[in-house]
Amino acid sequence: MSYIEKRTINQKDYYYFTKKVRFMNKTFTIKKNTGKNITKEKYILDNLEDLTNKELEFKLIFLDKIKEDLSYNKELSQRIEKKSILINNLLEAKNIKKIIDLEFAKEFIFNSNNIEGSKIPPETVREIIEKGDTKYFQKNEIKEVKNSILAFEYIQKSFKFNVNSIKRLYHILTKDLYREGNQEYPKGFKKISNVVGNSQTTPPEEVEIELDNLLKWYKKNKNLIHPLILAFEFHKRYEKIHPFIDGNGRTGRMIMNKILISSGYYPIIIFKTNKQTYFNSLEQDEKIKKYYQFMLEQIEKTYDYILQIISKY
Repeated sequence: MSYIEKRTINQKDYYYFTKKVRFMNKTFTIKKNTGKNITKEKYILDNLEDLTNKELEFKLIFLDKIKEDLSYNKELSQRIEKKSILINNLLEAKNIKKIIDLEFAKEFIFNSNNIEGSKIPPETVREIIEKGDTKYFQKNEIKEVKNSILAFEYIQKSFKFNVNSIKRLYHILTKDLYREGNQEYPKGFKKISNVVGNSQTTPPEEVEIELDNLLKWYKKNKNLIHPLILAFEFHKRYEKIHPFIDGNGRTGRMIMNKILISSGYYPIIIFKTNKQTYFNSLEQDEKIKKYYQFMLEQIEKTYDYILQIISKY
């Protein structure tokens, strides 16, 4: 966050715009003399390109070390970094974060649920989020959207990186829902083995141990590994564990977004139109760069969508 600071020297007032950025245990400070007393919002808008580029220079110090590993397109990660900073600056300058977060939630929930087989149309998801209900005929899918709204709020406000929070997230997402065959979602971790695509997932008796190991890996590396790789890797490893009988994709994408949000990035959408490429990339352990590339493409697609909405305000 940023602020305007007033200093009085020899009975004369001076005003400074200050912004502090904390990233990977390093702090970067932008400090500029505004010349007059203006709001931080106006200063950001008046100096948007310069402020964005200054922060980008700082972030590139970290990005340059890993961008060859992240993508075949060396410019892609840099574009994403700049768009991420630009989004944050615009949200602060225009005071529209709550509005944009709501628009993001509509698109995220629609795509995330439809990836997992929901047929609910996007306009119905929007209606549920905006009005709290709908006349749509499929009650289970309506409940799925309502649960997703609560789960998204939980991720943003209360989720901790521990096993209990993961269980809680799953419970919120699946409460009072029915799977195919009118079966209720079972409570807690899976009790039987499951296969995803052509890959065997973690056996039920090892789920809690593997999740605990993954969480320890995250906590150990959260300030050592670049947040983009950290988020992508966590998601891939989580899906390989597949801790629940169902709901793993929805919980996994939300946790990945929690990692991004915690590191100052705007969250991302995996778009349902790219569903099969997404599933394929998660399975290809020997082609990790293709997976990273795909995820970066989804980030850029998300950020372009968010910037388009912001431009209307």
